[in-house]
Order: sequence, then C-alpha cells, then structure tokens
Amino acid sequence: MELRAELLKSIWYAFTSLDVEKSGKVSKSQLKVLSHNLYTALNIPHDPVALEVHFRDDDDGPVSNQGYMPYLNKFILDKVVEGTFDKENVDVFCWTLCAKKNYRPKDGMGVLLDKDAFHLWCIFNFLSEDKYPLVLAPEEVEYLLKKICLAMSVELSCVDMEDFISQEPVQLSGITVWAFLDFVNTGRLTRGVENDSVTMAIDKVYQEIVGNIIKEGYLWKKGHLRRNWNERWFSLRPSTLHYYVSEDRKECKGCIELDHNCCVEVLPEKEGKRCMFCVKTLTKTYEMSAPDTKQRQEWTTAIQTAIRLCVEGKNSLHKDLKLRRRELREERERRRTTKEEELQRLCLLQGEKESKLAELELLQEAQRHSQAALLQEEQKRRQKHEELQRTLQDQLQQAEEERDNMQAEMALKDAETDRQRKRIRELEEMQLRLEEALHQEIRARQNEEAYRLVQASLLVEEEEKMKVLLALQEEQEQYILKTQREKQELRQEMVAKSQALEEAQHQLEKVRANRHRMDHDIATAQRKLRQASTSVKHWNVQMNRLMHPIGPGERRLSLGGSGDPVVRGPSLRDSSLRLYHQRSEGDREKERERDNEQENIEEKECEESMSIIGREERRLSQASNGDMDCA
Repeated sequence: MELRAELLKSIWYAFTSLDVEKSGKVSKSQLKVLSHNLYTALNIPHDPVALEVHFRDDDDGPVSNQGYMPYLNKFILDKVVEGTFDKENVDVFCWTLCAKKNYRPKDGMGVLLDKDAFHLWCIFNFLSEDKYPLVLAPEEVEYLLKKICLAMSVELSCVDMEDFISQEPVQLSGITVWAFLDFVNTGRLTRGVENDSVTMAIDKVYQEIVGNIIKEGYLWKKGHLRRNWNERWFSLRPSTLHYYVSEDRKECKGCIELDHNCCVEVLPEKEGKRCMFCVKTLTKTYEMSAPDTKQRQEWTTAIQTAIRLCVEGKNSLHKDLKLRRRELREERERRRTTKEEELQRLCLLQGEKESKLAELELLQEAQRHSQAALLQEEQKRRQKHEELQRTLQDQLQQAEEERDNMQAEMALKDAETDRQRKRIRELEEMQLRLEEALHQEIRARQNEEAYRLVQASLLVEEEEKMKVLLALQEEQEQYILKTQREKQELRQEMVAKSQALEEAQHQLEKVRANRHRMDHDIATAQRKLRQASTSVKHWNVQMNRLMHPIGPGERRLSLGGSGDPVVRGPSLRDSSLRLYHQRSEGDREKERERDNEQENIEEKECEESMSIIGREERRLSQASNGDMDCA
C-alpha cells in the first residue's frame, strides 16, 4: 500500500501536466501514451487489448482523473511487483512530463540544476500527505530546509523562512512543489555557497530520505579469507549494510543482512587498529574500524537503529519520523481549536453579561416608574381620605388594607432588587476574572513565542538523544526479557523441587506409618511368641511326663538263677521320644512363625489338644494306679 501511494503521487503530477486546459480531464490518446510508458517503467507486460477496450473510440470527450483511476488500479498498479523495477525511472518519467509545463526558473537562470530540482521534487512527494492536490505543510517545509542547510553547513535564515511561510496562499492551502522550487531558486538559502556544495547537500538529503539510507561513510573492514584490512564505502539501510569499493557505489563488494539475530559489539584495539567494532550475524562476524571514537559511536548507534527498525517491521526511518511530526501537528491543531473554542465561550459569556446588564437597567427603570405611580396614587388616596374621612370610614379601612398589600409587594420588589444587585456584582467579578484570564493567555502566547525558538534548537539534540535512548531501551528490554526467562526457569525449578519435597514428605509419612504399624505388629508377634514359647515349655513338660509313665509290671533284673538281665523290647515311650527328637529345629520355627490370621485357630486347637491330653493323663494315671494296686 505504501508503494502504491508513492507511485500515485508521481502519476498524479504526470496526469495533471497533460491537463492543458486545467479542466480536470485528459484526452484518451494522451492517456494511452501515458499508460504505455507506465507499463515500460514499471516492468509490466503490455496489455494493448485491455487498453483499447477501456479507452473505446465511442466514448465521448476526454477522461477525468476519476475515470482513469479504475483502469490505473486494475491493469497497472495491481500488477506491480516490488523489486522488479526501479522507482527512480518512474519518477524521472513523471518529472519529465510535469517539469516542462510547471518548472520555469525566472529568466532561465536558477540556483538549482535539473538534477537537484528533480531530487527536491522527489523529496517533496515523499514528505507530502496522501491528499490531492499535493501540498506540503509549513512545518515540513521548515524541516526540509533545515536538513538541506545542515548538509551545507550553513544556518537557516529565519527571516526569509518566515517571509515565505507567512504568505497568504501558503497559510490557506499549503505549499506546492513549484512554489517551493521557486523559493529555493531565489538563492536566499544559498548565499555564499557554491553550486557544487548545494548539489552535494541535496543529493545527501535525497539519499537519506528517498533512498532510505540511514548512514554512509568510509570504514576499514577486515577480510574473511586473506584477513587483511581494506577501506570500503559503507551504506546502511534498515535491513542491509552494503559496502563498496568507493563512494560512487558502482562496485558492490558485499552485503550484510540485518535481522533480529544480529548485534553490534565494540572491540578492543588490536592489530594496530583503533575504534574497532563488529557486526555479528548467525553465520559470520564482520570486524570494522572507524576513523575516530565519535564515528564508531555514530555507526554502532545507526546499525542498532537499523536492527530495531527491522525487528519492528519498519522499512523506513523517515516514514516513522514523518508520522511523528504529523501527530505533533495534529496535536497543535487540536490545541489551537480548543483555544478558539474557549475564546468563543468567553465572547458568549460577555454577551450574556451585557444582556443581563440591559435587563437589569430595564428592571430599574420599571421600578422607578412604579415608585412614581405609587407616589401619585398615594397623593390621590390622601386627598380622597381627607374628603371622605368622616363619611367613608369603611372605605378608609379598605384603603389601608390595599396599602398593606402594596407595601408587601414593595418589600418583595426590594428583595428582588437586592438579588439583581448581587447578580450584577457576581457578573462584575466574572468580568474581572475573564480579563485576568485574557492577560494570562497573552503572556502565555509571548512565552510560547520565546520557547518556540528554543524548541527549534533543541529538536536536533532531542533527535540524537532519542536515538541513544532507543538503543538503551532496546538493551534494557533484552536484559529484562533475559531476566524474566531466568526467573521463570528458577520459578519452575522451585515448583518442581517443592513438588518433589512434598512427595518425599508424603512418602516419609507413609514409611513412618508403615514403620509404626510394623513396630506394633512386631510387638504383637513378640508377645504371641512369648505366649507360644511358654505354651511349648508347658507342653514339653507335659510330654516329658507322658514319656516317662510308671510302667505296669516292668521286669526287673532276676535276683536268682543265672543272673542274666532280661532284655526288654522297644516300648511306646521310647518310640515317642525318638519321634519327638527327630523333629527338626526348622519345623518348630515354622510353627512359631505362623501368620496372625491362623492364630485364633491354633489357640482353639491348642485348647482342644490340652483337653484331650488332660483326659489322656487322667486315664493313664488311673491305669497306672490300678496296675500298682494289682502288683
């Protein structure tokens, strides 16, 4: 859209130059020629069929600007591809058409060369708004003239500038490019300056504003292969840094692409080079050396500005500055409108005050008339009272009542008069405040005039400081982003560690609960083990008792005869002892380590077995006692 708007400005000049009668219309044959030339300059394939269909022979009369715009947009501007043509060729073609008709230096002599006038025409188109007819605001003209004078190292004459801007046509509708060129050709700005210096200054401003060059100059650059130092002419744009063999820019030796991955760093002195710095990209590092420290600072700041514009998606520094100046002008215009509205309100208040004063005078006049009428009526009433005092007592009382009513009315009117007088005093105080406000505004305007001159001198310094501030702000934002990322990583790590700690505490609590439960189970098992060991000891005693019963009718060694002992056979007691001792120690341990779930069953079995053994013991004891009795 920006390229289309810039092309439309140049084409508008070409179209208006073909309008010889200044009727706003151009003949179709001239528009055909204009369209063919635009096809060629914009490097667009010619479409003669569409051209002939659009400008048919049966159309009546010439074509206006509005009639030509649909064809221009559809068949020419919609097909334009940025980068496939040289815009300067389009500007040269349009300048050639419009300059023949409109640019006529007085007496055929002028300060500007044709090339300088063309460059100023291009700069004028760049700074003008997208409103037709194209004009330039007085503030933009002052900005452009200051840039040119700064490039020529001369001071702008404020007197000549004010004389030119204060002209009535300039104040009403703005400054046209032809009036601007005529003013420059008068030579007021270039007194004592050679034509070559003027040409160089205009070319420098043209390259800076229209050519979108942020900074140019010679620097020493270190090679990548031979690693030697060569002096190159560098040209910086918002997205690229080209370097050439010389300042004529005919032989380009390379290009450094600038993006958000690039950065600029200051280097210490080495290899006999001072004021060194480098531009780092993702693939290479370019080392350079400036003539002095000031130049190094300017180059590093300019490259950082170019990187910032590339990151922000802006392709022109001066377009951004133009938008800022437009916002400042709009703000000043709003302030001026507000002041005018305040003055109008003050005038309205003054008119209301005068009308109130007139009303007050009318009320006073009416009061005087009413008082005179009352006096006359009082005299008549007194005469009638004297005449009818004796005979008309009733009428006298009625007259006294009427008199009382009139006095009450007079009191009301006196109160109204007091209120009106109070209102008059308030209006007089308001008038004094308004006069004081007017005096303050006059003093503020005088101060504004004084400050405006100071502000003009501070604008250049403010612009330089703004560049440094933007660079510092960018570094601060990068540092803040880095700090925020580190804080986010630390916060995430702390959250993870806190979660792990909570989980470990939860596991520790589980382990402690399991340990407490196991301690309780172990205590219970030990208690049951002690009970079981006590029970086993008891049963061992009982078994021992069972294993050594009093045998009924045991044979003893014979006391007579041969004297040989009597051999006894294996008894039940001996077999039981062998079986008991053959039980392994592991089986007894397994019996004692049975699960807690079978504990009740074992106790029941133990109780049953104890009752059985008790019955068996009683039976055996009874049997042994019986055997002994028999013996």
